[in-house]
Amino acid sequence: MTRKRTILATLLAMGVAAGLSAGEKKAAKGNLAPLPLKLPIPAFMGTPPDMELGPHVEPPRDTPRPPFLAPKGVVNLAFKKKVTSSDKSPITGTLDMVTDGNKEATDDSFVELHRRTQWVQIDLGCKAKIYAVLIWHDHSTYQVYHDVIVQVADDPDFTKNVRTLFNNDYDNSSGLGIGRQKEYFENYEGKLIDAKGVEARYIRCYSRGSTYSALNRYTEVEVWGKCVGK
Repeated sequence: MTRKRTILATLLAMGVAAGLSAGEKKAAKGNLAPLPLKLPIPAFMGTPPDMELGPHVEPPRDTPRPPFLAPKGVVNLAFKKKVTSSDKSPITGTLDMVTDGNKEATDDSFVELHRRTQWVQIDLGCKAKIYAVLIWHDHSTYQVYHDVIVQVADDPDFTKNVRTLFNNDYDNSSGLGIGRQKEYFENYEGKLIDAKGVEARYIRCYSRGSTYSALNRYTEVEVWGKCVGK
């Protein structure tokens, strides 16, 4: 077995491949590839403050994230797509910044929404099979965002076939149900969510401020998948 195949087999064994059963992973080895992610430059964050993590926060990772395998040919369907929001008048920035491809930790790369629970929504332009979602809120500062919830639906009003891909709202403060995932520290890699091949056209990302600010910043959202039927 070649070194490349050995690495691929190892990653598959770790369960990194998106949305596939064990049998499907075995059958699809030759059709999977790491997501072609282009990460921003790590921001200088200084010395982390002395923060009480608590049982609902996962410790920051000190190693690079392992490659995420998905079917070959997936693309970032969110790039340059239309973005709407619960906040009709952002404090700074514009909603199109969520899908403009700029993930750098700079003052002109994010849109800032008001307090309380807010969301941004992306119309992918087609019904798509989604394998991974990546979110960058604000990785310029050492912080944890609260009530990070990601849902998909078949209609823009989120009334048809709504499914939750990720939810770390442990106390249901945003009213969308108690989440089972943990809160996490923002970093330049973004938060990668395994969408497991779910099919949908619309995606909505929620947040409710952070340990740094009660406001909600969104730098970029990527949605990796393929349009159904293409």
